[in-house]
Amino acid sequence: MRSLVTGGAGFIGSHVARCCLQLGHEVVVLDDLSGGFRDNIPPGAHFVRGSITDQRTVRDLFTGFSFDYIYHLAAYAAEGLSHFIRAYNYQNNVVGSMNLINAAVNSGTVRRFVFTSSIAVYGAAQSPMTEETVPCPEDPYGIAKYAVELDLRAAHEMFGLEYTIFRPHNVYGEHQNIGDRYRNVVGIFMNQVMQGKPMTIFGDGCQTRAFTYIDDVAPLIARSVSLDSARNEVFNIGSETPTTVRRLAEIVASAFEVEPKIEFLEARKEVVHAFSSSRKIEEAFGRQNYVPLCEGVRRMARWAKTHGPRKTKPFTGIEVMHRLPASWRSDFAERTK
Repeated sequence: MRSLVTGGAGFIGSHVARCCLQLGHEVVVLDDLSGGFRDNIPPGAHFVRGSITDQRTVRDLFTGFSFDYIYHLAAYAAEGLSHFIRAYNYQNNVVGSMNLINAAVNSGTVRRFVFTSSIAVYGAAQSPMTEETVPCPEDPYGIAKYAVELDLRAAHEMFGLEYTIFRPHNVYGEHQNIGDRYRNVVGIFMNQVMQGKPMTIFGDGCQTRAFTYIDDVAPLIARSVSLDSARNEVFNIGSETPTTVRRLAEIVASAFEVEPKIEFLEARKEVVHAFSSSRKIEEAFGRQNYVPLCEGVRRMARWAKTHGPRKTKPFTGIEVMHRLPASWRSDFAERTK
């Protein structure tokens, strides 16, 4: 039983790869290390460095290995930034996915294609969002994820390729890239605290999200291929408990035993309230006992303290400057001096 995990040097991907190994899979990790780290790849996995956007790399990979399962977690997941990197977003998140789907169909051996989509496909739908909610994404990242979902359904109808789609949201935990300032607010806050900087919040901080610890997500994704109840299904995956971003900042500060210092920035265009129902996934996988946010943040903080802060790197390929948030615009200005 051999599985390919794309993005397996990244945050969620590395945890899924580790869970697959624990389940007895032979695991091959494909990652270009643009957002992940070699140290994240679990011992026992075979690592191939390359990008899903490179057709030759994908083709050679499927020529060299026969895969039973594909776990596709490679993506550039930055909802807010995706408005300003549209071509890059679609190239990485749509075209790269099509390369994998084509290879899976052509191989004739793939028994299930597991895809991590996003709660971003729902847009500003009323929370809690359910799988019956009609997707209406508001940003290019969500549009890209939904496009791949639709293509997987089309590939199933045309070629019989089985799939399972997960829509995670605001996952955090150990091995997250806390040096990425454009995504993963828990990691951003921790990195800022460890550098003695204020935690930056767009708007008033009253936006609500349901934050989910990695150990509540990765094991379910890994074992989904063995469940008939997950065949050709879509699942929200994650906590149902909403928390304001401002409250999250207080929780992170407490985990580091410091007073919360917050800098409020000009509001950006984003969905204000986003959290989903987990009823369907519990029907298929059983009752879930989610790690409380305060406990999960404490665990991640312990890990972060041992690694220290990471240098924040500005994105080097901004395509649209119009309405780019001022804090990101300053990054671009520094880079172009």
